[in-house]
Amino acid sequence: MAFECLLVSRDATLFNVVDRILRALSIKTRVCLSYPKAIGQLERGSSDLVVIDCENDEASELLDKIWHDGGKAKPTVVVISSSGAQVRGAHIVLKKPVTLESGESAFKQAYSRMVLDFRRRARHSIMLPVSATCDDGRSTMVIVTDIGDGGVGLSTQHSLATGDVLQFRLRLRAAPRKILIRARVLWTRDYGRFGCEFVGIPPVDLMILQDWLKAKSSVKKPLVAV
Repeated sequence: MAFECLLVSRDATLFNVVDRILRALSIKTRVCLSYPKAIGQLERGSSDLVVIDCENDEASELLDKIWHDGGKAKPTVVVISSSGAQVRGAHIVLKKPVTLESGESAFKQAYSRMVLDFRRRARHSIMLPVSATCDDGRSTMVIVTDIGDGGVGLSTQHSLATGDVLQFRLRLRAAPRKILIRARVLWTRDYGRFGCEFVGIPPVDLMILQDWLKAKSSVKKPLVAV
């Protein structure tokens, strides 16, 4: 998988510098020349990174749109401004003029943040049946539909309620052994679907899970050291 960037700017010189840096990080760049059009592009698709060349007050509207657009994963935001002062809603601020040296440092920080966010949000479909034990001693068969850094999705015909804690052993494909998981039900949906957060995994099993997730959540490698 390759990360994608939306660059909002009309400055050709800035584009040349930023695009050169991002290509070295294996990040694809799309250019938008105006803030209103950028809002439309963000509504139609997703970007892992948004770079905003702050030219006027319309940039604030774009930042507000990014952070108040519910239901979507939030991108890493880099703002480029003449003052270099902190900007509300920006993770990283770059001062103009942007050079290869200043840009490389800032975008390497952005890349590291994007990788962490991607791995935290990623959910991997596994569809594995397991026997789970509830804290009240009940045993129930469930299907672990997906797994990620913070929890699992479950499917079962049995009744579960928000707050229920289940324990089960899960054998991930290619993992060296089963891992022990304790998970709490966070939400329920129709048709027996449940979302759970991890509340306990033994340290060795947690290392196995993290290594498995890291292998599954691979991104296109940058051409430079990060």
